[in-house]
Amino acid sequence: MIDSWLRDDLDAPRKQRHTAKRIFDRLLDEHDAHEISYGMVRDYVATRRREIRIEAGREPAATFIPQEHLPGREAEVDFGDVAIRLRGELVTCALFSLRLSYSGKAVQRISASAGQEAFFEGHAHAFRVLGGVPVGKIRYDNLKAAVASVIGFSRQRVEADRWTAFRSHYGIEAFYCQPGIQGAHEKGGVEGQIGWFRRNHLVPIPEVDSLSELNSLVDEWDLADETRRIGSRARTVGEHFVTEQPLLAPLPVEVFETGRWFTPRVDRYAQVTVRMNKYSVPARLVGRQARVLLNASDLIIYDGKTEIARHERLMTKGATRVDLDHYLEVLLRKPGALPGATALEQARASGRFTQVHDAWWAAACKAHGDADGTRALIEVLMLHRHLPHEQVVAGLATALRAGALTADAVALEARKHEDTADDAALDHPTAHVGSEAYGEGEAPAVRSLTERRLRAHLPADTRPLPSVDKYDQLLPNRRENPNEGAAP
Repeated sequence: MIDSWLRDDLDAPRKQRHTAKRIFDRLLDEHDAHEISYGMVRDYVATRRREIRIEAGREPAATFIPQEHLPGREAEVDFGDVAIRLRGELVTCALFSLRLSYSGKAVQRISASAGQEAFFEGHAHAFRVLGGVPVGKIRYDNLKAAVASVIGFSRQRVEADRWTAFRSHYGIEAFYCQPGIQGAHEKGGVEGQIGWFRRNHLVPIPEVDSLSELNSLVDEWDLADETRRIGSRARTVGEHFVTEQPLLAPLPVEVFETGRWFTPRVDRYAQVTVRMNKYSVPARLVGRQARVLLNASDLIIYDGKTEIARHERLMTKGATRVDLDHYLEVLLRKPGALPGATALEQARASGRFTQVHDAWWAAACKAHGDADGTRALIEVLMLHRHLPHEQVVAGLATALRAGALTADAVALEARKHEDTADDAALDHPTAHVGSEAYGEGEAPAVRSLTERRLRAHLPADTRPLPSVDKYDQLLPNRRENPNEGAAP
């Protein structure tokens, strides 16, 4: 009886077909089937409804046709979400994956977002690693980075302008899968690759200090994955790729700029707004227009053709990233604004402004007053522009122990620390570059150039001593006989 009702539903309007609840009610009312439970009816209808549609030819069976992929011709591309710990904070990033269909060789890239910049950068990186471009189709779903709109139920797409230029540059022939879950099987290789990569390399969650560090690990993992076998294949991924790589199309000579350019104006806070996020620039550019190159995981800010700032891309909207160095000239005039500055808090959080900075600042303010002590600290912070961070911190620590609370004293101690490190490198060529050459409180010895030459085992200086004989020709009234005209 249930089967007959489901067959009648094949020609009924969609909104007036039997539900499992309606079938159960009819069985009770019309056939007095009190020994049947609703759960029994629900499970039976869930199975038989689809089988009846397939028997009537209304729905194809879930049957997949095995495919044979020719080497060097096809590939698949997709994004997947991954979680990482970036400087101790749990964040969600985008994993780009390009997989060759024949060999199964895949190249991954992790970025801050799945935007068009990451889409292009992932392709360019994958093609460089593979050493070529597939000569046939590359399968995509309907990513916004590539597809502006889907035309009806067909495979025709309105492509994004920059995507059209990018795939023309590399000679990519794009094949777009069906929208939604129905088209997932059309690029099942890369779907499975992303899941396999996530389970095998990102469990447990990796902890890194930057995305570039993580992508270096991803490159190593991709190379190691060439030794694995997919399914029941007799040969490894790397062995299949050796056959496939020579058949790829060569890379174009010119490089395609994967980043996107913006020309925002610098506001009164010395910040530019890019994709609803704010990034700082040097304060001298307030009111001027800057050029910003937005990449997948960072952005570079230019004043004309000169790079003036570089920031890691923010992963949330409405956030702000500022660099304390960009505000130092203004803070010299307004030292009272430093204690509560957002740039100072972010510098503390990133580890650039250390406890040594805070201790020296407190001592300087106690000795010179808040305004002059803060100005002295700002002058010290300017030393970071031309001295390594570790040397400035070491100079601060030494100056604090000695009670030297001026920027000049810190600069002197920082340069002494640099000379000490150079001497240690000469005394111990195999020692670690960052190791301390002297104990705490021990002053570095002053060394002469001759001593350094001997310690470094440099060749002796065999050049002759200079002569000034030729300069005698310039003397006036030069006499042939030096005794001529002399007094008796």
